[in-house]
Amino acid sequence: MTREGVIAALPGEQLTGAPRLAWRFARLLARRRAKGAERTQRMARAIDRLGPSYVKLGQFLATRPDVVGADIANDLALLQDRMATFPMAEAVEEIEDSLGRPVSELFLHLDQPIAAASIAQVHPATIEGRDGAPHKVAVKVIRPGVRRRFANDLEGFFLAARLQERFVPAARRLKPVEVAETLAQTTKIEMDLRLEAAALSELGENTRDDPGFRVPSVDWERTGRDVVTMEWIDGVKMNDIDGLRAAGHDLKALAATHIQSFLRHTLRDGCFHADMHPR
Repeated sequence: MTREGVIAALPGEQLTGAPRLAWRFARLLARRRAKGAERTQRMARAIDRLGPSYVKLGQFLATRPDVVGADIANDLALLQDRMATFPMAEAVEEIEDSLGRPVSELFLHLDQPIAAASIAQVHPATIEGRDGAPHKVAVKVIRPGVRRRFANDLEGFFLAARLQERFVPAARRLKPVEVAETLAQTTKIEMDLRLEAAALSELGENTRDDPGFRVPSVDWERTGRDVVTMEWIDGVKMNDIDGLRAAGHDLKALAATHIQSFLRHTLRDGCFHADMHPR
């Protein structure tokens, strides 16, 4: 964080004593190339270098502007799907170990990854459907060694949270230890993709007859602890306003559908997508 200039980019002029000295020292240690970069770029580079555990922490804190402030939360929101992909051979090994069958039996084609996040990456693939025709699917594969990495890094998160509660009285109201505990619980659940698939299926059943809302179906034959396969659905990101207009969507109608769907999920079903990324 220091080398990539993240600490130097934080406002430190109002600090006094040892914290101000530390901030000034961090500015001296920042790399020359980092000093000319925007704060968002500095933070993204630093967290990418720290690894998937810290990317997940950044994504989590992006939903907590009350903890990190609105500006930092907006910077952290840019971490979505920014992780580097891992090699195809490792993805194939994870799939075969999880499902107990060779990839050649499971898929007609398995393509290179198109997106990667802190815990898993996604591959387009083609399977033979029940009608004998080829069907495009999305295959989400967990990162090799990610559970061990998260377990090690979480120890550091808890240590930092406890030190913050002990030595920064103003931070106690934010309950940093409880924040770390929530992160630990959610990531443990997310790293068993069978639970994600079950939640996806439940959401699909609940919303089967809802207008304007569709959940991709799960291919349970090709789903295990480390891989989940689901129906491929093309779409446009909600924050891509120009793309939504170009696709012919009525933005007001889309917003109404979005709000109504969320209210149905929460109030009617008690089952909703709780990992609410800012993007």
